[in-house]
Amino acid sequence: MPTLQLNDSQVVDLVRQLPPNQQRRALAVLAEGAGQFRDERRQLAEARLAALAAARGLDWQSMNDADREAMIDDLVHEDRPCGT
Repeated sequence: MPTLQLNDSQVVDLVRQLPPNQQRRALAVLAEGAGQFRDERRQLAEARLAALAAARGLDWQSMNDADREAMIDDLVHEDRPCGT
């Protein structure tokens, strides 16, 4: 089966030509893929944060939300003292 080379606006134009129920189905399929990608990114980010916590002698899994937020705040503001 040949592959079409389409830019974003061409894809949007094609989807708009579909009946409304098929448009919804196409968008639902695309949204499913985006959700899976978002979950993968979240899992990767959490694994990286767990590694950063371990490097600081902390256990990410046992930390509560406030402790996690404080650690992330420290990471974001490593170039200056916290609380300033």
